Amino acid sequence: MRAAYETATGTTTRYRVVQWATGAVGRSVIRGVIERPEFELAGVRVFDPAKVGVDAGTLVGRPPAGVIATDDPYEILALDADCVIYAPIISQAIGGDLRKDLQTVCELLSSGKNVISLAGMLYPYARGPEFTSELERACKTGETSVFGTGVNPGFTTEVLPLVLSGVCRRVDHIYVRECADFSGHPSRLLIHEMGGLGKSEEEYLKALPTYRGAMRDLFTESLQLVGAGLGVTLDHVDVSHEYLLADEDFEIQAVPIPRGTVAAGRWTFSGMVGGRPLVTIECVHKSDARRVTAWESPGYAVRVHGRPSVTLTADEDWVSNGITAAAAFAVNAVPAVCEAAPGIRTFLDLPVLTGRAAGV
Repeated sequence: MRAAYETATGTTTRYRVVQWATGAVGRSVIRGVIERPEFELAGVRVFDPAKVGVDAGTLVGRPPAGVIATDDPYEILALDADCVIYAPIISQAIGGDLRKDLQTVCELLSSGKNVISLAGMLYPYARGPEFTSELERACKTGETSVFGTGVNPGFTTEVLPLVLSGVCRRVDHIYVRECADFSGHPSRLLIHEMGGLGKSEEEYLKALPTYRGAMRDLFTESLQLVGAGLGVTLDHVDVSHEYLLADEDFEIQAVPIPRGTVAAGRWTFSGMVGGRPLVTIECVHKSDARRVTAWESPGYAVRVHGRPSVTLTADEDWVSNGITAAAAFAVNAVPAVCEAAPGIRTFLDLPVLTGRAAGV
């Protein structure tokens, strides 16, 4: 049973939340949960042995929260909690098995915990009937819901384009581009192991098929979700990729970038209908935009071509901290997901997610 707490306007539900994985985004989630009265941190799942047994507050630079981090998944499954925010690096992207994340999420759902995933599952229907059937069975068993979210993919590649399309009476094509500067990103696992920045060209090309498959699957969910929002099912998804090598030695926060190693990558995903692209998503990843000047500058753009056409562009300051934004979007979704009917939930069938006014 969910707890309650008193506010100036009466009694309100308090949701018990578990954080699964404590990378940069996971730690930001914990800060968001412990700072807001409508949430109670119920548990923390870690993977680094050095974090086991550490208070969650200590892990994120806050006063002790009274919740001790564990690396035992069965402890998490046994907890009385309303929701798990699932935020590990996608297993498939680092050479693991896609089914590992599916199995873990299904176990959490079956245990009676709703799941908000920051590791895909934005539109599980794009992965086929077997994948969605397993999720639906787990949701039915636990009377729970699963919802995938994030910033990119997530807010920038699905929510904003669909919102802008609302002023068009006809949509011919949607183009979304985000160029990210990773110079200040702290995660070596994300930047180097998953994204390949700082790897030799030989290492990069060897790992590229694995990463390409993960990126294709992830952004196919995004494209199919936008297609569904526009009332169509995409025929297929085309993927193209190119990369640039560093012409000098330099360092970013996560890793060194030696001369001749991969310094940037550009992915283009096109959702095709009737032989033409309906939705195109372009992702540019730069190790340091000051040193890699080719391609676009850091920022965001979405263009809805139709009648009328709509364009929104922003420079690199359009979001001051992408890690905090991704975490906040997940935290803000907790009440809606916990109150939703059991099953797979997407941006198309949840209410609009909003932040919380300061001091409330």
